[in-house]
Amino acid sequence: MSGKEVVRKRLQELAVQLEKYKYVLLILLAGILLLLLPGINTGDEKTGGADPPEGADFNVVELERKLEDALSQVDGAGDVSVVLTVKGSSRQILAQDVTSSSNGEENEEVRTTVVISQGSGQEKAVSLQQVYPSFQGALVVCPGGENAQVRLKLVQAVSALTGLGADRISICKSR
Repeated sequence: MSGKEVVRKRLQELAVQLEKYKYVLLILLAGILLLLLPGINTGDEKTGGADPPEGADFNVVELERKLEDALSQVDGAGDVSVVLTVKGSSRQILAQDVTSSSNGEENEEVRTTVVISQGSGQEKAVSLQQVYPSFQGALVVCPGGENAQVRLKLVQAVSALTGLGADRISICKSR
């Protein structure tokens, strides 16, 4: 048997195996594609596609800016830079109507989202609760970061505003 025949035989065997598992491979490739493309956004991530209620925005960047402005006012801190990390994302819990029916031995439960009419044919989902992400940690960088009194004041302030414990807040001296 020559080298070409061996290669041809192996390719035929591979083709048979691919034909046998083509649907499994197709699903696997689709899953890999979805993992590689996390930037595709089919709706508002904060609310699962529903419009957020008035005043329910949670913006980490805006909160960091407000913290920087407030902490810069602490005596001895100087110009403060803040980085916050959060776990999870904002989401809404929507009102649902549950309808149960039974036919003999089987029970069937149907869930539908409750909506209200806003006129002109527009509808809006009824939100029961807005769930915000929780803080994981905070980093504060400032010129006064080496002073123990300033560090204590900053840790207490960040803890009061974010609910983080002192072990999750790091204060560093800037250059």
